[in-house]
Amino acid sequence: LEISNLSEKDILVLRLDLTDRSSHEAATNSVLKHFGKIDVLINNGGRSQRSLFVDTNLDVYSAIIELNYLGTISLTKHVLNHMIQRKRGRIVTVSSVMGIMGAPLATGYCASKHALQGFFNSLRTELTDYPEISIINICPGPVQSKIIQNVFTENLAKSLESSGDQSHKMPTDRCARLTLVSTANDLKEAWISDHPYLAVCYLWQYAPTWAWWLMNRMGKRRIQNFKSGV
Repeated sequence: LEISNLSEKDILVLRLDLTDRSSHEAATNSVLKHFGKIDVLINNGGRSQRSLFVDTNLDVYSAIIELNYLGTISLTKHVLNHMIQRKRGRIVTVSSVMGIMGAPLATGYCASKHALQGFFNSLRTELTDYPEISIINICPGPVQSKIIQNVFTENLAKSLESSGDQSHKMPTDRCARLTLVSTANDLKEAWISDHPYLAVCYLWQYAPTWAWWLMNRMGKRRIQNFKSGV
């Protein structure tokens, strides 16, 4: 309100729990009642993970899938029904570079992001009769945010003891701007990351054998740092 020409009626903030799927239809209807339409849905809810698979309870994996994957597609389903009626709209999903590669200490998180990539890439093929409805996948690399402070660990009741140094990661505002640029240009998929992470994405895409070798070397050091509390 302070930096734009928007007024109070142009803004509506609703509390939303992605894991409470029974509330998603009502939330969608509240937005439609207020604005009359939904032009863009940005799916940007989720939690990451920092734990070794052998130490992690299975209920952690269930919670990750429930939040990152099922919660996202539940909300998408209700909004998409409206977009199909209008025959236009954009669905933007913040996935991750972990949706196109694998990494240690994040098996559940990677799985949920791979699931989102597979789901939305498949959904795009079901919407060929609606060329004005866009499916856009955003794959950020490391970004400065509170995602690390709120990660899943090996136990649902346990929090991460140390989040480490975040200064090397992409600033949040730059990631947000590049996401908006990708959305405005209707890109099907955008990798938003600095090097060397972006280079690893290309290596994983075009030379997977080399990528597996590299990730094995990098992963060993990452696990050692994790165990030592770095």
